[in-house]
Amino acid sequence: MLNRIHRVEDGRRIEGVTRPIFIHNFSYHLTNLLVFADGAINCWEWVDLDGLREKLDCGWVVTAVPEGGEISAFELGRWKAAEPMFHLTAEELLGEVADDIERLNGRPDSTDRCLSALDRYLESRDEADRLAMREAYLAIPEHKRHYALGDMDHKDRPLVILCTGIGEPPIGGWFDDGEAVTEAMREWALDYFADRDRARAEYESKRPADDPPRPAAGTVHLGGRVFPNGPPEDAGLAVLQIEYPAAIEVGGAVYPSVAHAYWALSTADPEDRERVRTAERSYDAQRIAGAAPRVPGWPDARTAVMAGLLRAKFDRHPGLAAVLLGTGDAPIGYTGPDSDHWVSHGEAGRNWIGRLLELVRSELRARELGIPLQVGRV
Repeated sequence: MLNRIHRVEDGRRIEGVTRPIFIHNFSYHLTNLLVFADGAINCWEWVDLDGLREKLDCGWVVTAVPEGGEISAFELGRWKAAEPMFHLTAEELLGEVADDIERLNGRPDSTDRCLSALDRYLESRDEADRLAMREAYLAIPEHKRHYALGDMDHKDRPLVILCTGIGEPPIGGWFDDGEAVTEAMREWALDYFADRDRARAEYESKRPADDPPRPAAGTVHLGGRVFPNGPPEDAGLAVLQIEYPAAIEVGGAVYPSVAHAYWALSTADPEDRERVRTAERSYDAQRIAGAAPRVPGWPDARTAVMAGLLRAKFDRHPGLAAVLLGTGDAPIGYTGPDSDHWVSHGEAGRNWIGRLLELVRSELRARELGIPLQVGRV
């Protein structure tokens, strides 16, 4: 199992991974090989890939413990190997570490390079490209030469057939029976890849049945507009803000805006609620409510409350609903000084007001289409 790590050098973060190995220093110490993107490797000493090969050659780093060898796992304890079974050779470990360094740098590893060579050969059918593909396949660590294609049924059999010349035994003794590759086997392998490419193209072009026929429009950004002297005659998309003065009725009381209603409903005391409701501006409503006791459990209910208030606003004001529908299917990003729960601050914030506006917009569209949204009990 690989674990991600990093080190910092000269103020630069260098990504890395760990691999389990044994250090043979009198006993066999189970520890981690530290592999970093810059090629630095720590095996209780700092080395590079060539240095790791030297450590494997001299027996300092090992991938197996002999019968009776004493194994130490530091504080976990010590024991002796009895009937040990290990599956990774020194050469395979070197190949794995080389691939780790490539992946840490965002570059193709040995399997990726082989699959690229396969694509080139399938396109050109040139013998030089086939030999390059063969060489690339043999460069994959041997224990990984089974699932390069990601096919649990055929494994790498079609790839091995193409890598092998007609009349030759499969490279690496891949077939148990040692049968030489025939022209019919080559045709089967080519048909396999043709079918695979067709299936891949169909999958990549397939879209869910309920997806829109075109990509969503660019994000609509809302928030930040205040109306100290009342809104202008044409406030544009700012009419969608919760502070915009569009009266709504909740529980028999009329509130000047969604913001007034939200903050009033959050207060536990009826007198405070009334003071918030009658505040001149939404800013004042929030300030008054902020100094008052909150309804117990309010944070757990606030998202549902906001959803209901937004529905009330656009149900009561069809002109504002038309503006919301006019945003099409664009994502809505809501910014402002509110908590991260409600707004988006760059990469931060949960943007719940924006998300709820998108939900209400979808509900309005469903209503236009005559789609029932109320589901009755059976």
